[in-house]
Amino acid sequence: MQHAVGSPLPPPPQPGHGPAVGWSPAAHHPGPHQGPAPVSPRVASGYPVQAPPPPPAAPQHAQGPQQAPGPRHAPGPHQSQGPHPSAAPGPPAPDTTGHVPLPPGAPVAVPSVPPAATALPDPATATLAVLLIGPAGAGKTSVAKYWADHRRVPTAHISLDDVREWVRSGFADPQAGWNENSEAQYRLARRTCGFSARNFLTNGISCILDDAVFPDRPVVGLGGWKRHVGPGLLPVVLLPGLDIVLERNAERSGNRRLTDEEVARIHGRMAGWYGSGLPIIDNSQLDVPETARVLDEVLSRSIASPPAW
Repeated sequence: MQHAVGSPLPPPPQPGHGPAVGWSPAAHHPGPHQGPAPVSPRVASGYPVQAPPPPPAAPQHAQGPQQAPGPRHAPGPHQSQGPHPSAAPGPPAPDTTGHVPLPPGAPVAVPSVPPAATALPDPATATLAVLLIGPAGAGKTSVAKYWADHRRVPTAHISLDDVREWVRSGFADPQAGWNENSEAQYRLARRTCGFSARNFLTNGISCILDDAVFPDRPVVGLGGWKRHVGPGLLPVVLLPGLDIVLERNAERSGNRRLTDEEVARIHGRMAGWYGSGLPIIDNSQLDVPETARVLDEVLSRSIASPPAW
């Protein structure tokens, strides 16, 4: 019997049974599954007719058989039909300083006291604008710093002499004489101090300023401070004796130290504050903490009954 080349041979016939029935070479041929093996039909001779060899199997690939694409589904309502559009830009950020918007500064109003108040107001907790006046060596800067450091509410110290010295090249030193340039820089420094004080006070921060204001020049001195800060400014004069200011001036250095003649002349002009109606503290025998305590007492009376100036 002839068989196709490469086709497996049928099993040998068993004695007394003849050839095996139902055997098909396709069932033992390597390759893809072709379903159940067909049964060979019998012929008159009793021998089965051999079925033609199956076609050669398709070549196998490393990636395995390719699957047919599944049915396509329409995207649901939550699925996007295309690329997401870019988000619309938000509104521009407001003009702020850091993360806290600052209200504009305004002139300081006169402090008001409730009509039903019987005790003097506490100057340690009120929002105040204080101006310390006095000659060189009166202790204005030392007392102002101490008073600002020991309050129970935020308080700033603004020294006019410090602001004047912001000018480095071209600084008009008053020791060289009071002239047009020194007065212009003084006015500029005072206006800068007033602007800073209004901004501090508008944001709930008290301030104390110090300056050697002369009583015989009200327009340049005290009147200018009132214009730049506001009518709520509380002026207080520190006026120790001449020997005290001379002693303190001798401890200074640089352009802050004046001649004894200049200190005596300034001290004599400051005597004009007596009779002005402004509160005056003679701190000749007081140290800095004691002077700050007396300043609180004076401010309590000034808040309850603001001085006319």
